Amino acid sequence: MAFELPKLEYDYAALEPNIDARTMEIHHTKHHQAYVTNLNNALAGGTWENKSLEEIMANVSKLPVAVRNNGGGHFNHTMFWQVMSPKGGGNPASELLDALNRYFGSFDKFKEQFTAAAMTRFGSGWAWLVKTGDELKITSTPNQDNPLMDVAEVKGMPILGVDVWEHAYYLKYQNRRNEYLAAFWNVVNWDNVTRRMKL
Repeated sequence: MAFELPKLEYDYAALEPNIDARTMEIHHTKHHQAYVTNLNNALAGGTWENKSLEEIMANVSKLPVAVRNNGGGHFNHTMFWQVMSPKGGGNPASELLDALNRYFGSFDKFKEQFTAAAMTRFGSGWAWLVKTGDELKITSTPNQDNPLMDVAEVKGMPILGVDVWEHAYYLKYQNRRNEYLAAFWNVVNWDNVTRRMKL
């Protein structure tokens, strides 16, 4: 089965004013669709064509760079849409909040460290909250890499990710990545992040 562009669970305008409708529409229908199309083309007719995205990520060093870039782009964006919600923001429920307090000192310190990882990712990439065994860690990756990949510096299950490619924020925020990241906290779907932590 070829990979498909996932439908969003909310309208393109639903995250306004934090993330603008035009950016959401272009990001989803153009950027994410291109990753899906290019991934399917890169896998067509090969032995990896019917493997899961997670299996592909775990073996990405053995595969062409087009699979790494576009497979990562598809996985990362699919997750990105899911960890945001028009009803997002605020504080996570006690189970996740307790974990964040335990590993980072406090919820505010977690947000500071996560934002710092996103701010200091040079060029294009992602910042992640990752479950590694029983621990939670913060990391960042270049381009469309992610912690599921066998090439990742910090490996594990990503449970929260933020896109810091300029196409994710440039129409509204131009070069003000810090303002985009501050707005991101207003739309984080903590219920989804908590669910991912339990997987």
